[in-house]
Amino acid sequence: MSTVCVKRAFKYRFYPTEAQTAELSRTFGCVRKVYNMALAARTEAWARQERVNYNQTSAMLTAWKKTEELAFLSHVSSVPLQQCLRHLQAAFTNFFAKRAKYPRFKSRKKSRKSAEYTTSGFRFRDGKLTLAKMTEPLDIVWSRPLPADARPSTVTVSQDAAGRWFVSLLVEDPSVVPPSATSQAVGVDVGLDHLLTLSTGEKITNPRHERRDRVRLARAQRELSRKAKGSNNQAKARRKVAKVHARIADRRRDHLHKLTTRLVRENQTIVIEDLTVRTMVKNRNLARAISDASWAEFRSLLEYKAAWYGREVIAMDRFFPSSRLCSACGTLAQSMPLHVRTWMCDSCGTTHDRDVNAAKNLLAAGLAVTVCGAGVRPQRSTPGGQSVMKQKPSQREP
Repeated sequence: MSTVCVKRAFKYRFYPTEAQTAELSRTFGCVRKVYNMALAARTEAWARQERVNYNQTSAMLTAWKKTEELAFLSHVSSVPLQQCLRHLQAAFTNFFAKRAKYPRFKSRKKSRKSAEYTTSGFRFRDGKLTLAKMTEPLDIVWSRPLPADARPSTVTVSQDAAGRWFVSLLVEDPSVVPPSATSQAVGVDVGLDHLLTLSTGEKITNPRHERRDRVRLARAQRELSRKAKGSNNQAKARRKVAKVHARIADRRRDHLHKLTTRLVRENQTIVIEDLTVRTMVKNRNLARAISDASWAEFRSLLEYKAAWYGREVIAMDRFFPSSRLCSACGTLAQSMPLHVRTWMCDSCGTTHDRDVNAAKNLLAAGLAVTVCGAGVRPQRSTPGGQSVMKQKPSQREP
C-alpha cells in the first residue's frame, strides 16, 4: 500500500482583532483595485491588438505605487497584490484555451473578499500564523489538526457575506493512504425525490436543506426589503440573510462530503451521468430544487476524492437513455415521462423502479466502455461538450 503525497487545503475559522480587521479590509480593497486596473489595461491593449502578460502588469503595479493617487497600495503587503495579478493571468490563460469566459471586473459588494499570501507573506511557527504587516498571530479555531510537520505553501484569507472570517492553508499531506483495491462498482443516478439512487437498490433521501430553512429565509428577506437603502439597518439585515444562506450551504456541503467519501471508500469504479446542470436550472419549475440538490458539487467532490484514493469515476453521456432502457433484456421504451416512477417492460415483463433501473444501466454501460478501452469522461477543455459513448442501446421488437 503506497502513500500518495497530495496537496490539501485545510480551512479554519478565525476571529481577527480590530487592527487585523482594518488591515485585512484594506488589503481586500487594494487587491480588488489592482485586479480591476490590470484587467482594464489588458482589455485596452487587446482593443489595440496588443497582448499584455503578467510581467508587464507587475511593472505597471510598481509604477502605480509611485503615483500620489495610488500611493496607498504601498501600505499593504505586496504579496497579495502580486498574487491577484497571477490569478488574472490564469484567468486569461483559461479564456484563450476556451475553458472559461472573459475575465470580469471585481465588485465591491458582490465579489468574494479574499487575499492570498505565499511563503514570503506569512510566518507559521509553533502552530501560530502571522501575516505580513501584522504584529500578532491570527486567533484561529483549530477544528482539526494539520498533518505532522506541515509547512503551508500558500495561505488564503477570506470573509464571506455573513461576516465570518476564514483562513485556508495549502499543505502537502503525506497521510493520504489509498485503500486496498476492490472489485466493487456502483452506478449512481441523481434525482430530486431521492438525492442518490445506487445500482444496488439503495436510495439516499434528499435532505432538501433549502426547503427546511425557507420560512426563516423568507422572513429575513422581507425584513431586508423594508430597510432604507444605504442605511446601517439595511447592512445588518443583509448579513442576517447571508447567515441563513451560509447555514444552508454549510449543511449541504457537509452532507455531500459524507456521501462522496463513503462512495469512494466502498467502490473501485463509480459510474455517474454527465448532466448539464446549467441548462437544467433554466426550467423555472425545477430550478430551485435542482440548485438545492447541488449535483455539480457532488460530482466535483467525487472526482477529486477518487483521484486521491486511486478510484475511477466514469461519466456517461447525457443522452444515454438510462431510464428508458430495460436493464433485464435491453429493450428501449418509446417514452418515459417524469411522472412515471415504475414501469413494466413489454418484452420480458420485468417491473422496474425508474431510478434503480437507470442506475443499473449506467453501471453496465460504464463497465462496458471501460472494457472497450475508450474513456467516457467529458473533455474539460470544451465546456458543454458531449462525452464519448461506445455502447448504443438497440431497438428490439416487443
